[in-house]
Amino acid sequence: MTSTQAPQIAILGAGIFVKTQYIPRLAEISDLVSVKFIWSRTEESAKSATEIARKHFAGVESVWGDNGLDQIIKDDSILGVAVVLAGQAQVDMSLKLLKARKHVIQEKPAAASISEIENALSRYNSVCAELPGRPIWAVAENYRFEPAFMEGKKLIAEIGDMMNVQVLVEGSMNSSNPYFSSSWRRNFTGGFILDMGVHFIAGLRMLVGCEVASVSAVTSHVDKSLPPPDNISSNFQLENGCSGVFVMVVSSKSPKIIWRVVGLKGTLQVERGNKDGCHGYLVTQYGADGQSKSTFYPFSGVTEELKAFIHDVSEAKKGSDHAAEPRSSFLEGARDVALLEAMLESGSKNGVLVQVKKF
Repeated sequence: MTSTQAPQIAILGAGIFVKTQYIPRLAEISDLVSVKFIWSRTEESAKSATEIARKHFAGVESVWGDNGLDQIIKDDSILGVAVVLAGQAQVDMSLKLLKARKHVIQEKPAAASISEIENALSRYNSVCAELPGRPIWAVAENYRFEPAFMEGKKLIAEIGDMMNVQVLVEGSMNSSNPYFSSSWRRNFTGGFILDMGVHFIAGLRMLVGCEVASVSAVTSHVDKSLPPPDNISSNFQLENGCSGVFVMVVSSKSPKIIWRVVGLKGTLQVERGNKDGCHGYLVTQYGADGQSKSTFYPFSGVTEELKAFIHDVSEAKKGSDHAAEPRSSFLEGARDVALLEAMLESGSKNGVLVQVKKF
């Protein structure tokens, strides 16, 4: 595809993640996509992000406020829009764009709660009923696109029947983290546990290849510089009968993130780390003979999920009944949120068993 035919997209939002991830990652695939507009509520914010993008997309324009949004909605050359806004604002904005027949990739989490998800899905279905062709609603969950998890998913078959699953997350959400003072995350139900946690849940669901049926959790609030809760320990049971634990500490002095699946014939482990200054995941398979083999996979999920979205937008343009990438579907994002909400609900009720809402 030449750059003249590359689909044109707009980015809504001009915060840290747009500047440090969206713009650089889209620049890596600038032969596949062209960024036409960057929108923000304020002129200053839109212009600061556009300045960065201009190095890679010479014609990109900044637009802001209601007028800027109208401009994007009315521009027929804009096929797709990336919605990278505060968690509370994303669903309404996505639906507004979908109604205007734009394909949308929205940042995670899919929504703030199960009730918001149910409302969003019914609104999306009524929007689709009124339009020819179904506009794509993707949720950006890069963990489903990380090569480490895709490889891990394949290797799970080799460790035999699952006996236990452990997910251990010791995060590093402290005052030196650029997202620490982000006001919307602090006013979000579930705080950082929901915002960060959807990633680790996506990794878990991807690896085990089946859904979690029920959970029982204990939550606590220890670090008062963080919104509550900042710790969660949950037992869970998969639909295949296997049990496991999910432990998350939002801010630890010694960060560690690990997924471990113990099977009858071996164990599979995915651990976040870095190698030669490159961040990624070490995937280790332990066999019945005591031998192990490890492979390191650098992070590339954000680039891969954006590539998938651009591909879907290009295919949809041809008018075919193109089935969008299932890993990015709004439903997948909804399932991550439903599992965390069940854990948070159980935690608020002193560990009572909660069935996970199915979508």
